[in-house]
Amino acid sequence: MVCLVLVRHGQSEWNEKNLFTGWRDPDLTEKGVEEAVQAGNALKQAGFNFDIAFTSDLQRAQKTCALILDALTLSNLEVIRDQALNERDYGDLAGLNKDDASQKWGDEQVHIWRRSYDIPPPGGESLKDTADRVLPYYEDSVKPRLVAGETVLVAAHGNSLRALVMMLEGLSQEEILAREIGTGEPIIYDISDTGTATLKAL
Repeated sequence: MVCLVLVRHGQSEWNEKNLFTGWRDPDLTEKGVEEAVQAGNALKQAGFNFDIAFTSDLQRAQKTCALILDALTLSNLEVIRDQALNERDYGDLAGLNKDDASQKWGDEQVHIWRRSYDIPPPGGESLKDTADRVLPYYEDSVKPRLVAGETVLVAAHGNSLRALVMMLEGLSQEEILAREIGTGEPIIYDISDTGTATLKAL
């Protein structure tokens, strides 16, 4: 049995300021760095050793990935970066404070954009749009490594990981929208020979 570990990046500067981030590229906060290091230490204590890592094209995920690998003394591991794993693109909301967005468009409309499955914000992506790029990438690039027996780390973002969790756990649209994915918290799956995933505790 091989393992797939998903980790959302540590807290970013824009998470701290309550801003819609999307494809914008803020750095980690000190807390975010600590979260990433703690995730790496927890994985090390649990005996994890990765064969390959995947991350997005954005520095908050790349730095989280690097800090986790450093904690595991795997700094030289192959890391594949691809924008297919980027956060959902928030379009016109990117860079806005979430409260300011609610004042501009109304609480209900902003809530629909944030928590509906297939209604995108202006100029941006819905969760469905995000899944439409994340899941083919997983099937083409990540899953073959798992089926080959490799243990894989994916350090990415709340919504790109939501898309993966929805598929791996067979969740409904309503279930995945209610699922919170915390910063710097590893989500671990045992992967069978056929690619079936079973959630397990760290």
